[in-house]
Amino acid sequence: MFRSPSRIIRQPCPQPPRVTIPRRTAHIPSAFLLDNYIPRYKLLTDAQISRKKEQAIENLRKCNICPRMCNVNRLVGETGYCMVGEKAKVSTIAPHFGEEPCIQGTYGSGSVFFSGCSLRCSFCQNHEISHQRAGFDLSPEELADWFVKLQNLGNVHNINAVTPEHVVPQVALAILAAIPMGLRIPIVYNTSSYDSPEALSLMDGLVDIYLADFKLSSPVSSKRLLKADDYPKTAKESIKIMQRQVGDLKFNFDGIAQTGLLVRHLVMPTYVEEGKEIMRYLAEHVSKDTYVHVMEQYRPTAHVGKMNRGKSGGIRYSEINRPATDPEVDAVKLAAREAGLWRFVEDSPHEGFR
Repeated sequence: MFRSPSRIIRQPCPQPPRVTIPRRTAHIPSAFLLDNYIPRYKLLTDAQISRKKEQAIENLRKCNICPRMCNVNRLVGETGYCMVGEKAKVSTIAPHFGEEPCIQGTYGSGSVFFSGCSLRCSFCQNHEISHQRAGFDLSPEELADWFVKLQNLGNVHNINAVTPEHVVPQVALAILAAIPMGLRIPIVYNTSSYDSPEALSLMDGLVDIYLADFKLSSPVSSKRLLKADDYPKTAKESIKIMQRQVGDLKFNFDGIAQTGLLVRHLVMPTYVEEGKEIMRYLAEHVSKDTYVHVMEQYRPTAHVGKMNRGKSGGIRYSEINRPATDPEVDAVKLAAREAGLWRFVEDSPHEGFR
């Protein structure tokens, strides 16, 4: 029943405390937003942690963590194709901005760059680290300490393990050791996608974000440029496993990725059709909601453009001895959209680690 204003008894009413309600980032649909995300490793039981430790030690004892399947015993100093033994070799530890603003956000990732690699990319943008294996050795316990030190800087958004495919057991043991030390931010696994199922099984439950490259789609070009003709098959299966583990990329209300899969493709001059095929594969066999970064910053480096040492002479890898053109990049982006992909990385204002 309506009462006139004169009959309303007005009493002093304390003001409720001001509550700041976070605004949803306008370009992120609600299906891909998370309120309070807890890193996956924080949900492991004691029994699961014990099994992970045992699995990591067994992987080191008979190394099967990349498709090379060297089966060496790294616990006694043996090394395989990657030339890295029991300890992980690290080149740089620092807060860092990469090419994906949704991963690095305002303050960057707490990044650990691992030396060595299971591939031998002729055009490697980080060849001083990956090919020459410059750096220093760290045990899993020392790595764990660095993870926590990076976190305790107070402003990094995640721990980003860069090129860890050949040191998966060490990274796993480091994450497990860091849990009781107070580690509490998401883990990013930044990979070429040349991973074995055994490696990804070990990472399941430890990794929150898979930042996965998909370089080439043809065994012929992969053998020539990556020295691994099984790369396309391996990358396809690896990315599907990653998707099953963490799903599509999801964000907090600040627009920072918390969990899920992001796939990167560096557009290569001459190999545009392979880029198009990769986009179609992601849409048809992974998810049309896959978050994709079509990268355009390729430049000739490493072995590209050097003179052949043989009698024939000439320029090595001459077909990629130039940057990718705008039309080449645009063709791959158009193929992605035509395939049904729609979630793309925005350009980063920072110069990323290539």
